[in-house]
Amino acid sequence: MAERSLRVLEANTTFIGKLTNSITKLLIPTKVGINGLLILTKRNNILKAFENYMDETNDDETNKKEILLKKYEDMYALYLEAIDKYVMDSIYKKVKNDTATAFEKNALSEYYNVIHLKETQYLEYKYRKQKYLLELDYQSLIASNKEKTIAKYKKFYASKMESLYKGILKNYSIGLADNTRGEDGKDQIYEKIFTTLDEYIVEILPIKMETDYEAVYKEIVEEYDKFNTFLAGKLNERDIIEKKLVLLGISRKLFTHSLPLIVAEQCYNKLLKDTRNLIIEAKNNKMRVSAYQMLIELIEDYNIKLLSTKIYWDKPQEREAYKKFWEEYKNIEELKDKEPEQYEKQKEILFIKNDLKEVSKDVEKNSQIISFYKQELVNLGVMRNIKNSCKTIKEKYTRKKQVA
Repeated sequence: MAERSLRVLEANTTFIGKLTNSITKLLIPTKVGINGLLILTKRNNILKAFENYMDETNDDETNKKEILLKKYEDMYALYLEAIDKYVMDSIYKKVKNDTATAFEKNALSEYYNVIHLKETQYLEYKYRKQKYLLELDYQSLIASNKEKTIAKYKKFYASKMESLYKGILKNYSIGLADNTRGEDGKDQIYEKIFTTLDEYIVEILPIKMETDYEAVYKEIVEEYDKFNTFLAGKLNERDIIEKKLVLLGISRKLFTHSLPLIVAEQCYNKLLKDTRNLIIEAKNNKMRVSAYQMLIELIEDYNIKLLSTKIYWDKPQEREAYKKFWEEYKNIEELKDKEPEQYEKQKEILFIKNDLKEVSKDVEKNSQIISFYKQELVNLGVMRNIKNSCKTIKEKYTRKKQVA
């Protein structure tokens, strides 16, 4: 009797449980309706506050701009609260009662992934939660097909999302400066940086270009078109590295302050390291040649597009070494139009010799890539293979008597 009395029944199998569950399901549409109306009101308020603030950005009255900014920020906070409440009151209960759509189930799953960051990465959590809530309402608005509202919302959405992405990337930049992180920890941050850049260019940049086309976008047209070629089909390891290289190139135009030069330099070095490993681990000659071509392109981008803009150097000897490299490169560049084949060959020699100096700083760790570079320089006619040979000479040795 005691055992039977302690038996716990699932809530939805009892009469009261079933009744409560049915009532909850009936109330859900009401909650959805109330929250939907609340979001609609707050959305209209934030769009109006955003337009008023943007209209006065060129106004000389500082006090007026500050008042409008304060109102905009207050409306924004209330708007996000309304969406957050919708997630907890409506989506959560619909998932719990098994009445949610696939979209709603996925939305709740993503919500908990963001919340999970709160205890360990608060700054990232702060930015990503705002980003999540804005994305959720944007997707629901797109599904409504309200063209006029969507057109107005896109301007606000693109502007706010750009600032959030910049905040996320700046947070990652700070993380890379943390010397207490191990190599694995920093590798995770590199991947987060590239993933975030990828998300921005796919999801936000097209909206920015549509609603607020800036002069800077003309500078990235070629790179943007190249990036789009990576969106179709399955990518191999070499393609993934090339895609990351393109992302870095675009980031140098769009996120100069969020990803400062020192961080971009670290990202380039990570890609160089990955490409060297790709050469060593190549399963056949075709894959090795493809990876080698990628390496040459990477070295060129790193030295010509990035290091040439570097003003402050930690070590004067590194600055002097780069000056010497730059002079050699400019001399080789004179061959570009006159002798294109010779230009490509001399450029390749310069790049490999320069990278060989870099990897030779740790011979034990980089022995395989050092051997590969030397063989390439032999193939290019810069070095020669010298056979190791030795002779043994037989000699008679006499042991001297020790004098006590």
